[in-house]
Amino acid sequence: MLTGSSGVAIAPDFSANNHTGGYVVTASVAGITTPATFALVNEPRSGASAPGPDGSYWLVTNTGKVLASGGAAHFGSMTAKATAPVVGMAATPGGQGYWLVTSKGTVRAFGDAVNYGSPSSLHLSRPIVGMAATPNGKGYWLVASDGGIFNYGDAALYGSPSALHLNKPVVAIAATADGKGYWLVASDGGIFDYGDAAFDGSGHARSAKPIVGIAAAPGGGYWLVASDGTVSAFGGATYYGSGAGLSPKPVKAIVATSNGAGYWVVSANGTAAGFGNAGAQGSPTSAKTTVVAGAP
Repeated sequence: MLTGSSGVAIAPDFSANNHTGGYVVTASVAGITTPATFALVNEPRSGASAPGPDGSYWLVTNTGKVLASGGAAHFGSMTAKATAPVVGMAATPGGQGYWLVTSKGTVRAFGDAVNYGSPSSLHLSRPIVGMAATPNGKGYWLVASDGGIFNYGDAALYGSPSALHLNKPVVAIAATADGKGYWLVASDGGIFDYGDAAFDGSGHARSAKPIVGIAAAPGGGYWLVASDGTVSAFGGATYYGSGAGLSPKPVKAIVATSNGAGYWVVSANGTAAGFGNAGAQGSPTSAKTTVVAGAP
C-alpha cells in the first residue's frame, strides 16, 4: 500500500475472518524499525460492509460520470462537459436505466429512462439539488435548494415550501412507495412532507453535522444521513447501522436496497459501507471527482 502526497495510507474495509472479536494489525514502513500496531474488532453481521451478493447500485459524480457496482449495468455517462455540476440521480423501476440532473436543471436519460422535461430553459432562482422518480418510471420530480418543485411526466405536484423563508437549504428529495407524495429534507434535518408522505420525525439534533441525503423505506418512513455518516431512521424505516466510521469524509449519499432491508452509506470518493442486507459489492471509487448521489 502506498501513501499519498500527504504521507498517509488508507486501508480499504476489511475483516480478519468470519468470527467476531478482537485482533491486531501491524503496519511497517521501510527504514522504520518499530512497527505500528492497531487493535481492531470484527463486528457482528449487523456491522458495515457485510459480505453477500444482495443488491446493486449506481453512483454519479459531479462531472456526470456514472459508477456501477454489483450487478448494475452501465448505460452511459455525461460524456460532454456539463455547463453545471450534476447533483442528482434516479433509476427506472426495472433497473434498466437512470436519469441524471444538473444544478441548472438539465436532465439526461440513459437506458430505458425517458426524458419527460426539464427546467433548464428557465432562469432558476435557486439551484436544483436532487431528483426522485415515480414508481412506474413515467415521471420525476426535481427539487431546488429553496424547496421549489418541478414535476414532469406523471409526477404530480403535492406541495412545496418555496414560499417559506427556510432557515436552511433543502438538500434532497425522496418519494413515497406509491408515488403519491414526497419528503424534502433540509441541511439541518428539517422535514417537509407532502401528499401521502407522513411526517415521522426530523433530524434536528440527531447529528452535529449537516444532513446530506434521504432515502425512503418501502413500508413507510425514511432514513437521513449526515456528512459524518451518522444515519437516523424514522417511521417504518429500520436502523441497520451508521457509517460514522467510514473514511474518507465527507459522506454524500445514502442508497437503500430495493426491498428496504438495508442501505449503503456513500463517501465522496465512492467508498460505500453496506448495512442490513446491503452486501459489499466493492466500491467503484473516483479519486478525481466527487460522488454526489446514487440510486439502487
